Amino acid sequence: MNTETTGAAGQENEFIDIIPESKTDTNHDQSTSVITKIRAYWENSNENIFALFMAILASCLAINDLIGGRYGDDEIMLTNEKSNQFMWYQSKSIKEYVVKGQVDMFDILIKSGIIKENIVPSFLEQKQNLQENLKRYQKEKQEIMLGSNTVSKENWVQEVDGQLGQVVGAKELERDLKKLSWAGDKFDMASLFFQLSLVIGALGILVKKMQMKKYALICVLALGASGIMFSIKGLMGVL
Repeated sequence: MNTETTGAAGQENEFIDIIPESKTDTNHDQSTSVITKIRAYWENSNENIFALFMAILASCLAINDLIGGRYGDDEIMLTNEKSNQFMWYQSKSIKEYVVKGQVDMFDILIKSGIIKENIVPSFLEQKQNLQENLKRYQKEKQEIMLGSNTVSKENWVQEVDGQLGQVVGAKELERDLKKLSWAGDKFDMASLFFQLSLVIGALGILVKKMQMKKYALICVLALGASGIMFSIKGLMGVL
């Protein structure tokens, strides 16, 4: 009786031990089968895989160049506007310098006694008008340099299209230009990486060795990811 019970228990333990081994073998066979299928698909369709990624990266390159070109045009326009603002500022400086010279000349004439006493009041009145013009030129220069949004409303003296407070300062344009220049550099780097990925992708199609094709695909993906990263950084820099 004991012998039969022991034999039955031994058979049961052997059956239990066999079950996980069978599952493990099945999983191993399935994994091997999947890897084999992937390898076979890669060997038979690697050119299609390269073509798919190259099409995606070519689209990314076109979008990147479109956005970069748009902001490149904006950079040119802002550069011209900044030059105009500095020229405007320089013209105000010249006027200020001329008026200041006239004020100094009036002071010299009055102090020297050359001017008759009966006309001194008219000279002083003219001098006061020139000094008011000096203050106005200084305010205009400040508004042109810093912009209406930066200076206080009381210092708005320069009209644009008949309205006060519409002046975009040279410093503001300079800040915007720095942003656009930084973004433009990122878009240029993105274009470089996209173009390199396309070149290596074309080489990956031409080579015959599977190992070289695998390395080429890795390079294509790495360069493409770098291009996307630089393109996003450039876009975020101007938003």
